[in-house]
Amino acid sequence: MKLLAVVSGEYGRRKARFIREYGPDDWEVHEWTAPTAFPIVIDDPADFLPKELPPADLILALGEHPGIAELLPDICRMTGARSLIAPVDRNEWLPRGLMNQLRRWLQEIGVVGVFPKPLCSLTETSYSLRGQRVVYSDPVIAEFARHFGKPRVAVTVHPSTKTIASVTVERDTPCGVMRYIAKNIVGRKVDDAEYEAGMLHHHYPCLASMQIDSDYHDTLLHVSGNLAREALADAVRPYREMHYIRPVGFVETDGVAEPEG
Repeated sequence: MKLLAVVSGEYGRRKARFIREYGPDDWEVHEWTAPTAFPIVIDDPADFLPKELPPADLILALGEHPGIAELLPDICRMTGARSLIAPVDRNEWLPRGLMNQLRRWLQEIGVVGVFPKPLCSLTETSYSLRGQRVVYSDPVIAEFARHFGKPRVAVTVHPSTKTIASVTVERDTPCGVMRYIAKNIVGRKVDDAEYEAGMLHHHYPCLASMQIDSDYHDTLLHVSGNLAREALADAVRPYREMHYIRPVGFVETDGVAEPEG
C-alpha cells in the first residue's frame, strides 16, 4: 500500500515517522509538507500545490491549518488516491463545517473520506465514539486501521506477583503512545494498570486538543487517554482480583448472599 502523509508541523511528522517505522514492510509512506499560511479565500488550490506528488492509495491528512483541507481533493486527483483519512484531533484544524464540505467534495470525485475524532478511535469498520460513531466500508482504510487506530493489546502476567510481564501491541495508535505505554508499564501491578496507562499517556505526550469538545463534553486529550486506559483494562481484566462487598446483615451461602436468620 502506498500512503501520502500531508503534514505541516510536528503533529503530522511524528505520526508519519511512526507509521513508516512500524507499519508493514510493504507499505510506502511518503510525506508532503503543506504551506503553513493561506489567504482567507483560496481561489486556485494549484497555487499551493507542487507540480507533482507520488502515487498513493491512501492520503493521511495530518496538516495543522484549515486551509490544507481545501487542497485535499486536488491532492487525491494528483496521486490517484481513492481513500482519505482526515482526523479531527483539534477542531480548529478541521472545523465541522469545513469537514462536511470536504466530505461532499470527496464524494463528488469518488473518494472515500473518514474523519475520526480522535484519530485513535479508528477501527476497520467505524470511527469516533459513542453518539458520534460513524460506520464506514473501505478496504484501504480498513487495512490501515488493522495496524493503527483504536489501541488493542495483550498481556502476560507473573502469577506470583500479579505484575505485568510483557505487553504485545496488537493495534497501535498512529502517534506511538500505545507502544510507549506498553514498554513502560511492564513490571506494574495488574490492579494499577489502567491508572498507570493514563499517566503514561499524559507523559508521552498526546498532541490532541486540551480544549473542551462540544461533542464529547471533554477534551480530546482525555478521550484519547481513556482509549489507552481501556485497552490496558481489557487486557488485564482476566488477571485482576475481584473484590465483593457483602451487605451488612447478609451471610454467604453457596456463593450467594442471603439474609441472616
